[in-house]
Amino acid sequence: MTVRVAAAADAAALARLRWRQATDEGGYRGADRVAFLELFTDWLANHLPTHLPFVAEVDGDVVGTAWLMVADRVPGPGRPRRRDGDVQSVYVVPERRDSGVGATLLEAVLAEARRLELEHVTVHSSERAVPLYQRVGFQHDQRWLRWQPE
Repeated sequence: MTVRVAAAADAAALARLRWRQATDEGGYRGADRVAFLELFTDWLANHLPTHLPFVAEVDGDVVGTAWLMVADRVPGPGRPRRRDGDVQSVYVVPERRDSGVGATLLEAVLAEARRLELEHVTVHSSERAVPLYQRVGFQHDQRWLRWQPE
């Protein structure tokens, strides 16, 4: 298995995984796959500076992905550059789950977060994935609050 930072050239593979995630697990039943692939390719090109995609490949096939969203924060005295990250849209194809793909993707994401000197990295997780995130070092934090529009 190889894990690497993806590029714009990987847009089609990333879009296919995102589509598969939505249809296999999210219950999406739309028929607009071609339009989504085009939209996703455009979105990726515009968001690569802030949304870093990682892919896992086995025998040349992309079998998993994880994203690190990087956000600039308000500067502070003595800290002119403040940034944090958020892990998003982690997905491993079902036939490759429980084989270390997810953990390897997350290790690459967190190595990049360290390289970028991010202050912290968050993740919003499904119940099933919480143990995976905890194994790679994430912890529950009671200080986080969330607002959601009604």
